[in-house]
Amino acid sequence: MPYVNIKVTNEGVTKQQKSQLIQGVTQLLETILNKNPATTVVVIDEVETDNWGIGGEQVTERRKVGK
Repeated sequence: MPYVNIKVTNEGVTKQQKSQLIQGVTQLLETILNKNPATTVVVIDEVETDNWGIGGEQVTERRKVGK
């Protein structure tokens, strides 16, 4: 049973986009690894930009200066 955890910042990912991610990842695992879609689990976590860091900085701060 494959388990995939996708983490994205909480900046406007729509319900439709999440559905497409779930369907796409499930299909990819079936196509590439021959995994059963019925037992494939996909979880999407939305993370506040204050809780996501890159290069020692919060994403919120990086976005303010356009890095």
